[in-house]
Amino acid sequence: MLEKENLIKLARIQMPFGKYAGRVLIDLPEEYLLWFEKSGWPNGELGALLQLCLALKIEGLDSVIKPLKKM
Repeated sequence: MLEKENLIKLARIQMPFGKYAGRVLIDLPEEYLLWFEKSGWPNGELGALLQLCLALKIEGLDSVIKPLKKM
């Protein structure tokens, strides 16, 4: 899952629904991602990307993704 194309998607794809609709995935608050972990991830690619996003934030690696937003 830690492939270059998925990292780019985290930096460019917007959350399609909910409280943070329109916000780029890497910019979602960790608390929101933890809520999904507890309540259930969305199906498909979005759920997998959100799980990756949470893992990066927990490890403090989300700052590695943010420069990809500008490319």
